[in-house]
Amino acid sequence: MAQFDILTTDNAPEGAKQRLEAAKQQLGFVPNLYGVMATSPQHLEAYQTLAGLFEASSLTPEERNTVWLTINVEHDCHYCVPAHTGIAKSQGVRDEVIEALRENRPLPDEKLEALRQFTLKVVRQRGVVSEADTQAFFAHGYDQRTVLDVILGVSHKVMSNYVNHFAQTPVDEGFKAFAWQPRSEAAAA
Repeated sequence: MAQFDILTTDNAPEGAKQRLEAAKQQLGFVPNLYGVMATSPQHLEAYQTLAGLFEASSLTPEERNTVWLTINVEHDCHYCVPAHTGIAKSQGVRDEVIEALRENRPLPDEKLEALRQFTLKVVRQRGVVSEADTQAFFAHGYDQRTVLDVILGVSHKVMSNYVNHFAQTPVDEGFKAFAWQPRSEAAAA
């Protein structure tokens, strides 16, 4: 695998430097993912913009984290599962929901499980979800806006999950406590 650089505020291109500095001020550190993405200031900007838009979507924090972790696990993302585990915990997502998501198990909440299943269908079927599956999703209180918000979440996570596959981005120190082993690595062990 090609070696990807993890840029810092000292060596990032001008278009990314300010974004890395803002992340450091807001989070107290620059996530390694941002450092990798900084090589393309446009990619970093798009990722951060999508993150903000998804945060402002119609989904609750627990629903957003359900979408994120479902996609991260489905994509076997060694970096995003631990990172979003930490984010989910900081946003008050129940531990039993987080653990079920990390283990790709049904959720203890029927409505969240419907969201997880729908998100999996969107990812696995590349957006070609049957009318019956969509109506079943709507039967749990979701609507057309939720469909669009799930697609937004998928778009956001494709950017980071794919980057992490190429870059083998090291998990940040603060998220190492939530380490996770992708299925592909677990099967090889």
